[in-house]
Amino acid sequence: MRQIAFDLETTGFKFEQGHRIVEIGAVELVEGAVTGRTFHTYVNPQRDIPEEALAVHGLTRSFLSDWPVFSD
Repeated sequence: MRQIAFDLETTGFKFEQGHRIVEIGAVELVEGAVTGRTFHTYVNPQRDIPEEALAVHGLTRSFLSDWPVFSD
């Protein structure tokens, strides 16, 4: 069986408050074994990063400003 494990970092958990994804990572597994196929990107959230989120992932608005926005 093929599986994809995803990890997301965000500015927070409430979409209705404007929180956005800032990092996406994925790893492919086949029969439970990591295949070496991965995906990773940062995403410009076009908003400030709350201190609570910054303490978790360390991604600043300045660093993320050069990355594509999610809609791109």
